[in-house]
Amino acid sequence: MMGQQSGSQDRLFYSFDLESFVPPNHLLRGIDQCLDLGGLRQRLASHYSHTGRPSIAPELMIRMLIVGYCYGIRSERRLCEEVHLNLAYRWFCRLGLEDAIPNYSTFSKNRHGRFRQNGTFRWIFDEVVRGCMAAGLVRGEGFAIDASIVAADASGQQGIPKGEPLQWGDPTSRTHAVREYLEALDSELPGTPAPRKISISDPQSRWTGAEGGVPYYAYSTNYLIDTAHGVILDVEATPAYRTAEVESTKLMIDRVESRFNLVPDRLIADTAYGTAPMLAWMVEEKGIEPHIPLWDRSERHDGSFSRSDFQWDEAANEYRCPAGKALRCDWRQFKNPRTRITKADTILYKSRQSDCAACPMKISCCQNTPFRKIARSIHEAARDVARQVAKTQEYQQSRRERKKVEMLFAHLKRILKLDRLRLRGLSGATDEFTLAALVQNLHRMTKLLWSSHRIDAPKNYQMA
Repeated sequence: MMGQQSGSQDRLFYSFDLESFVPPNHLLRGIDQCLDLGGLRQRLASHYSHTGRPSIAPELMIRMLIVGYCYGIRSERRLCEEVHLNLAYRWFCRLGLEDAIPNYSTFSKNRHGRFRQNGTFRWIFDEVVRGCMAAGLVRGEGFAIDASIVAADASGQQGIPKGEPLQWGDPTSRTHAVREYLEALDSELPGTPAPRKISISDPQSRWTGAEGGVPYYAYSTNYLIDTAHGVILDVEATPAYRTAEVESTKLMIDRVESRFNLVPDRLIADTAYGTAPMLAWMVEEKGIEPHIPLWDRSERHDGSFSRSDFQWDEAANEYRCPAGKALRCDWRQFKNPRTRITKADTILYKSRQSDCAACPMKISCCQNTPFRKIARSIHEAARDVARQVAKTQEYQQSRRERKKVEMLFAHLKRILKLDRLRLRGLSGATDEFTLAALVQNLHRMTKLLWSSHRIDAPKNYQMA
């Protein structure tokens, strides 16, 4: 017999327990167990007035933002609607059925005001990392680092080509992204390459075609992870060009050391990080073993001798060619010794022209030049360390472990939906990347520490 729904909704009183309507295996239950915001109110106390209307609890806004980044809801207006309707979101945010939801404009005011001034997102991220360390999810033996490009909230049609004069208009009408860009110009490092095109709406983003498709404005998110369980130890936002990404390595490793007292035995990265200055910094200053492919352009592919065919003699400070002749940086003594260091931080070693002219191997060595030259980096000792490490079994294992960073980036873009930024400026990118990394660490803790409760992840959710 076919039944019929009553449709009557005229009851005056309901017995309702919000706790019982959230499944015991819900992802937010596990995150709630891993998240501790106990010190947040005290940290932000100086930013709130003792008079005026009651303010929104900072814990509520942080929990709502975590829900948004966890489920790919990055529109603040939509986030308020979803928290209003979803019982699990209300439960996680400590809201009852009759509690009001904050207005979406509250997030913008606090993100650009109290939270940014106080470094709130970074503080919460560090607290979650400490929680991972306390739970034994961080070993500190091996770190891996990489960067991923994320599109900026800037149109490719609105840009000024390199060399054209920039007119930013009235200072009082400039956006915060433009003001931030102009303030950063004075502190920009010398030698920083000029961008090919500057965005009018977000000038700190970089015009990049690194992915081989249509160029666009973007930032890079840089992750430093512990290889044991893929916990993100640090995150840094940079403009999307390789030099800034590589230099952020030093900042993150130093910051992890100062905040968590962790220095890895080995660092895993791709070839872009295998430059001579970076290897020297790791080996000589930090004592870190570089599990990084060497950035080396000395190999020749035309059949002539490469630099590896020449024997280095440390005691004599010279190379020996396959014919046994010497290549030196100084063939005569000078009254005032010279370093012979070039602008590229190399020293040129040259053979005698007379030796090469009579050599039967000249065609295979320097057919088009009168003598052979070899440029040796001043950091060659550190490069030799990287060459030796690359021959070990541990290095092969590190190559496999590096994929954990790539999987985190895939999760960031495909599951958390952070493939394009909503906030502008480097500070906006920093806030978004820090929140996303914070949520990924909470996912990691939930999966590893609460699997016995059969916590279900969102649909299509997958982690390394």
